[in-house]
Amino acid sequence: MKNYDTVSEAVNDLVERGYTANFNVDAQNDFLNCPEQQVSLSPEDFEIDETHRFEGETDPGDEMVVYAVSSPNYGIKGVVVNAFGTYSDSGASKLVQRLKEHLD
Repeated sequence: MKNYDTVSEAVNDLVERGYTANFNVDAQNDFLNCPEQQVSLSPEDFEIDETHRFEGETDPGDEMVVYAVSSPNYGIKGVVVNAFGTYSDSGASKLVQRLKEHLD
């Protein structure tokens, strides 16, 4: 797995490798949403192929994680960028739990 210095470097490389969908986390409804392609994925509908964690050196708000996700059933690959640490979603949804499991 590649190591990246910045979130944008990771996202750009993943896009070049075919992870073109931009997913948003909808923790309340337990979905990853891609409005551009009108797709919502439940935790059972996707695999996490890669995770890339970025820790803020001076600002906890800079702590981010980039996920490369894919769904063979939907024929879609994309990226999820989410905060962790101080500013992460502390919800107990299945989706958030599934994402957090890949950080441990």
